[in-house]
Amino acid sequence: MKTKLLIVDDEPNIRRILQMAFEKVGYVAVTAEDVPSALQMIGEEHPDCIITDVTMPGVTGYELLREVKATRPDLPVVIMTAFGTIPQAVQAIRDGAFEYVTKPFDLDALKRIVAAAIDEPAPVRISKPSAKATPSPRFIAESPAMREVFETAVQVADSRATVLITGESGVGKEVVAKALHEHSSRSSKPFVAVSCAALPETLLESELFGYEKGAFTGAQGTKPGRFELADKGTLFLDEIGEIPMAIQVKLLRVLQEREFERLGSSKPTRVDVRVVTATNRDLRQAVDEGIFRLDLLYRLQVVELHIPPLRERIEDIQPLAEHFLHKYCAENERPLLTLSEETLEKLQGYRWPGNVRELENTIERGVVLAQASETELVPKLLPPSILKAA
Repeated sequence: MKTKLLIVDDEPNIRRILQMAFEKVGYVAVTAEDVPSALQMIGEEHPDCIITDVTMPGVTGYELLREVKATRPDLPVVIMTAFGTIPQAVQAIRDGAFEYVTKPFDLDALKRIVAAAIDEPAPVRISKPSAKATPSPRFIAESPAMREVFETAVQVADSRATVLITGESGVGKEVVAKALHEHSSRSSKPFVAVSCAALPETLLESELFGYEKGAFTGAQGTKPGRFELADKGTLFLDEIGEIPMAIQVKLLRVLQEREFERLGSSKPTRVDVRVVTATNRDLRQAVDEGIFRLDLLYRLQVVELHIPPLRERIEDIQPLAEHFLHKYCAENERPLLTLSEETLEKLQGYRWPGNVRELENTIERGVVLAQASETELVPKLLPPSILKAA
């Protein structure tokens, strides 16, 4: 039985073009000029996928999406939108749309999106976690703000949606990215992390997308990129705000079409990768400055998780410090130290400009400097900057 599409658009030319294009490659395509007609046809035609415009007289494509997801949550919906309504399209993905394409659309790209929508297995439904949800061992969250971050991460972990993690340097953005991976159905597949700021432009491009033998001087053989290495798993792009414009264009294409070419090759490589990114920059400001693409930002922030600085979540300082004590006492093969009350007071009174990373370094320093006879981490083992500030 052929796959059936329902195309919803108030413009006859668009309906006709899409119907002919999809029927030419073997689909059955039926059309509707508005949402009421589309709802009727869903019941009569039982389509396998819906492609809908957003702006139509009367009822919009977003309302069609909400109606479909309320009655047929398994039915994929692809949204067509103008560039100016991309923020609403991003919200549509949060509301359950499979993907969105911008007008004027690329027919080949739209065909690939529809094929992916139909072939994708039914998603695992994750209900919103309760207050009893248990963080992964690496995710320590006692403060209400971080519990909320964790619960949202669990809720979206098994979706295809890209996630942008924001926050100051050292707050634990990679920890959250790994928690997303560990709570998803991709957890048995690779988690590949790339620091975008650590590599120059030429090297970053080859690291992400790979290269063919002879693609450039020194390319002695073929090398897969990080996208290929993360296939079926999660690719974490840290410091995403630092990538050059030329690579932003290629990254946008991968996110839209799920394929890319290695350097030195014209053959497309398809991948199934969940992309999670992080930044300590204000990407909206970067867009205003002309150094970051607005369309890429919309693609990256389908879901945004903001990690507050450690100074705003004092409740997390004690459990984090105790976790690091266990870690570094074990690494240094010494009996476990405990936190003295005075030390805890000083830790909780400090502003932590370096956030969790600075706290970890502080605890490691204290463990290394502690005498073998000591059983507590006492204030004298803390850095002078903390003792002076407290």
